[in-house]
Amino acid sequence: MHEIINMKLLIGYYLRYIFFWLILFTLNRLIFLLFYRTLILTDEIAFFEVLRVFVYSFKLDLSTIGYIFVFPFILSFLSNDKNQNLISKIIQIYSILTLVIYQLISLGELQLYGEWKTKLSAKALVYLRKPDEVVNSATTFELISSIVIFILLIGLFIYFYNKLVYRYKTPVFNYTKPLHYGRQLIIAFLIFGSIRGGFSPIPITTSQSYFSSHDILNITAVNPGYNLTFSIIDYIQINNKNIFKTLDESKAKEIVLKLHKVKQDTTISIINTPRPNIVIILLESWSADMIESLGGLKGITPEFRELEKEGLLFTNFYATANRSQQAMASIYAGIPGIPVSTLSDHPDKYPSVNSIVEDLNNNNYHTSYFFGGKLIYGNMKSFLVNNNFKLLVEQDDIKESYPEGKLGIHDEYMFHYFASQIREIPQPFFANLFTISSHSPYDFPGDRPFKDFKLERDFVNSVHYTDKSLGDFFKEAKNSEYWDNTLFLVLADHSHNSPLNHPLFSFEYHKIPLLILGGALK
Repeated sequence: MHEIINMKLLIGYYLRYIFFWLILFTLNRLIFLLFYRTLILTDEIAFFEVLRVFVYSFKLDLSTIGYIFVFPFILSFLSNDKNQNLISKIIQIYSILTLVIYQLISLGELQLYGEWKTKLSAKALVYLRKPDEVVNSATTFELISSIVIFILLIGLFIYFYNKLVYRYKTPVFNYTKPLHYGRQLIIAFLIFGSIRGGFSPIPITTSQSYFSSHDILNITAVNPGYNLTFSIIDYIQINNKNIFKTLDESKAKEIVLKLHKVKQDTTISIINTPRPNIVIILLESWSADMIESLGGLKGITPEFRELEKEGLLFTNFYATANRSQQAMASIYAGIPGIPVSTLSDHPDKYPSVNSIVEDLNNNNYHTSYFFGGKLIYGNMKSFLVNNNFKLLVEQDDIKESYPEGKLGIHDEYMFHYFASQIREIPQPFFANLFTISSHSPYDFPGDRPFKDFKLERDFVNSVHYTDKSLGDFFKEAKNSEYWDNTLFLVLADHSHNSPLNHPLFSFEYHKIPLLILGGALK
């Protein structure tokens, strides 16, 4: 009878522990869905399909609980009548620490998804090396609300854990009773099965939770703790060994030369001068959805639309990747977006890549780069410095007192400063301006005329604000002495979600503008 009671206590204890984690996962999932309800309504996702998230998340949640369970299970071998309270306390501390880590992951993903439309991964954790960048990208309200929600959830779940699990004694293990060994063997078997997602030949992966054509539902269903853990493991493995097959260097060079061989030069010149000034206006996050001529929303960028009339607009132009530092590698070094990492994270690779800046320096161009924020973001500064711009200007280098937001100087003032500086630069020049106001937290000054958008309203208004600044800049540039000999390239570094809410994996999401204009254009 005593053993039967012990078995009931054991089953009850472990079931309560499992139930605790399932409730925690479910509540966080519910918060995520409520937080992004506008996206769900925009995509007109049926309520029944949203409910399926909780069905398809179950097996992966159990697998995650299986991993969490391993440490308490090992401790259970040490539990006896004398140290039950101590073992319970250790498991409580372990569970609370795991809870805190999970809540940080879950709330981090909650904030991240709005910008990246992806789950929290090892790639995103790279940004935590510079936490001030993360803080500056969020509004004060977002930061305060995240802290408050975090504290409330931690307090709620600690209370819930103590009531549901901690107040009950942990089951003891008696080395003298064979029945206890059989019990532990069964528990180990069940833990192993939950971790694998069952006992089929193929173990569980995050694919288990993918069920919908709406990516937001799949992302919600995948357990964030499970996903991040294996993302970090994959990241470490990739960085510790060369996962790519390589050719002999001479053979590889031979193949590349064949690929680049030109049988007949069919180049058509679009400029009317052999050595034009070149100006790149890099627009932060501008999606093609903001450009009416590219199939985007009407009226968001009227100044850009006017500039189209005198320039060459590319109607099928796509971002190389999703981050600004990846765009820098593409523009200045010809390196496309690469998986997991970015070129700016590997300064040792800089000497091995080409540099358009160096080529222009060697052709006696004055090269310059202007940014109203801090270039430490994404390690861009080390990359740009290595490119040997003759003039590199960021927020701290600007002595004039301009109005600033959390990320730096607002675009209208930065355009004005840029215009005043390039008038003084010797020709021919290669000048670059990277805008900032169309990046969260969207604390730009002035009106916000687009109030009807439920989705990405602040982003839309920020692009409209930068568009006006762009128009004012070109009105001034056309009256300058350098205009007739200058080629302007106006493009985005990468795309961004919009009220049209394209899936992240679609071509439409990654489409961005490229407009070439100026007096040097035929």
